[in-house]
Parts: sequence; structure tokens; C-alpha cells
Amino acid sequence: MAIVSTRSEASLRDGGARSGGREALSVIAAGTKITGELVSDGIVKIEGTVIGSIHADRQVLVAKGGIIQGDIFTRDAIVGGEIHGAILADERVEVQASSIIHGDITTLRIVIHEGGEVNGHVRMGNPQAIEQAKAEAATKGAPVAE
Repeated sequence: MAIVSTRSEASLRDGGARSGGREALSVIAAGTKITGELVSDGIVKIEGTVIGSIHADRQVLVAKGGIIQGDIFTRDAIVGGEIHGAILADERVEVQASSIIHGDITTLRIVIHEGGEVNGHVRMGNPQAIEQAKAEAATKGAPVAE
């Protein structure tokens, strides 16, 4: 299993603070398959397949045709593809019309477009629910981004 990280050396030295307002953008292109944990201090866009968890400080974008088999930990998630796993987003989740989610969603706010499919529990609007979901993920052995 591989661990892929896009955290810059500067970001690691300053404890993850963003320098100059620039955020990393990582793209997993269509036709690409990643197996393992993916960690970024910025934005991750999935057009291909990821088998494993994704931790993105800013945002996870799952394009139409993108597939994730694992959990997502982020501030903001926009899903147009397929997810087999939980989504834990500190602020917002958008489920687009082309998306299929097989897993629980925990977030403060959610938008589900007509045609978007969610097969799981949705917990929203409660900061304590997010903290509880983080604690549950930690007890399962999944590392949780702060």
C-alpha cells in the first residue's frame, strides 16, 4: 500500500499553515488508479480511481466518472462520480446529479441535486456530529486530518 502526499516542505515546517494564499491542486487523471492513502494540504480532484482514504485540508472534487473506494476527510466535497465510503466534511458536501454515494455523510451543510443518489446516513448541521464521526474514524484505525 502506498501513501501519497502533496504537503509541501514549507507546509510541514509551518505546521500546515498556507503560505502566500496558494493551495496545492492534485489531479488523479482519468485512466489512473491509486491504491493507498492520499493526503493533501489543498485541493484534490479525482477523475480516475482511488482505492483508499483521501485527506484534503481544503476540498475534494470527484468528477463524473471518478471513483473512490474509501473514506473522504476534508473541509468541502463536491461529488459528481461514485463513492464507496464515508464522507466527513467540516463545512459542506455537494452531491451532483450524476453522483452515487454508498456511505454515510457527516457535514454542516449539504446540497443534493435532483438525480444524485445517497445510500447511507446523513448527519448535518451539528458540529458535535462531525467531532463524533472523527472520533469513530480514529477508533477504526483511520488517521483523521485535523
